[in-house]
Amino acid sequence: MTKLTALVRAVPESKLSGENVQVEITSLCTDSRAASPGALFFCISGFQKDGHEYAPQAVAGGAVALVVERELPIDCPQVLVSDTRVALSLMAAEFFGNPAKQLKLVGITGTKGKTTTSFLMKSILEAAGHTVGLIGTVGSMIGEKEIPTTLTTPDPVDFQRLLRTMADEGAEYVVMEVSAHALALRKLEGIRFEAAGFSNLSHDHLDFFGDMGTYCEAKMRMFTPERCAKAIYNADDETVAHAMRDLQIPHTAIGIRVKAEIYATEIEIGERGCSFSLTFNKRFRIPVQLKLAGVFNVYNAMMAAALCDSLGVSPEALQAGLEAVGNVPGRIELLDTSTPYRVILDYAHSPDSLENILKAIRQTAKARVISLFGCGGGRDHEKRPEMGEISGRLADFTILTSDNPRNEEPGDILGEIEEGIRKTDAEYIVIENRRQAILHALSHAEPGDVIVLAGKGHETYQEIKGVKHPFDEKIVVAELLKELAR
Repeated sequence: MTKLTALVRAVPESKLSGENVQVEITSLCTDSRAASPGALFFCISGFQKDGHEYAPQAVAGGAVALVVERELPIDCPQVLVSDTRVALSLMAAEFFGNPAKQLKLVGITGTKGKTTTSFLMKSILEAAGHTVGLIGTVGSMIGEKEIPTTLTTPDPVDFQRLLRTMADEGAEYVVMEVSAHALALRKLEGIRFEAAGFSNLSHDHLDFFGDMGTYCEAKMRMFTPERCAKAIYNADDETVAHAMRDLQIPHTAIGIRVKAEIYATEIEIGERGCSFSLTFNKRFRIPVQLKLAGVFNVYNAMMAAALCDSLGVSPEALQAGLEAVGNVPGRIELLDTSTPYRVILDYAHSPDSLENILKAIRQTAKARVISLFGCGGGRDHEKRPEMGEISGRLADFTILTSDNPRNEEPGDILGEIEEGIRKTDAEYIVIENRRQAILHALSHAEPGDVIVLAGKGHETYQEIKGVKHPFDEKIVVAELLKELAR
């Protein structure tokens, strides 16, 4: 419990009014239905609903105070602030005892590669002898202990609670994926990173941001002197390099194609991994045998190593940590199928990520590349035909199917993807039911083929009409192979 007055002090220029302002706060909430006795309710002005309208229900549920952007005619203490989202982040940190001050935080942002980079960083820091927490898309971890989470960057209350747990359990570093949404929605106010990386920027999330410029601006909020001590960026990505040009904090470039302080050479891509040499500012050079395939994973490894190098990690730990990672859940993950063809699971759900995975597989495939994917409902419509065109151009055969249709009609989504694939005259089929689509791929695959199941990756559900149905593609593939073996 924390006194309301202590939480108020965490928010500059806030104004506290009402009686009993010394009330004890037992929890923080933004959903009036979750309000319990002693709760502090934040009236968040959302995109569809205004939390101020639900304040009476929160008070009826036990909330003893409100955080508002306008005073309400309700008889309870109210904290008037200019932005309730910012106030939530700052007060949540105070409520949980400012755990970030006990930890060294490292952030990774970019359209793709954040998860793999974070796993590689965790491995490197552990090779250097540190206890590491991880927060990201596939969940959170403290060492080998897994903690389920639902968002790439958790909401402020969950985020600060998680940091508190990590600090209490002895974590020294926390490596976290930082989404553009989290930055735009001010989830990380008051947080300062020891170092942060910007890997790349490509078409994604435009349903939220509207255009690429706004999307990039959101990510750049991370790289101010108030939020970050030093930065690493991918100089081969022109948009990223341009955005980082006038940075006011120390920054280091990584790259392969353009001149950079940290760079990879002697790159050889294999079916189950790749090898390369990493040179660091002319200070030292390390050979790397990475168990992750694709040139994009060379970039992920460079980013992870460069961030850890900026933290003072030794060359020996950099090499050992990179080489210790066998796979990352749902990221170009080779499934154990015992079949004459390969089945690869990947989270690719944007045009750029789908193109990367198909190009990587094409480099080492002995026979056909079979691409199976769909697009999520209620999201960016523009990328759908683009992804159809990419699969038609790079795969030998494409199976269009459902991803998470959410509240859209699956047929409408598939129709938009078809607009793109038709431009290529490629061979494809539409099977709306994803399980049946995977069965078709498995039953028609020939020796040497590679089936790429794209879009779901680590997810264990499929969301249809607002309901999440269990759907773990690792389990689905195993079940279907048993059926085919009968």
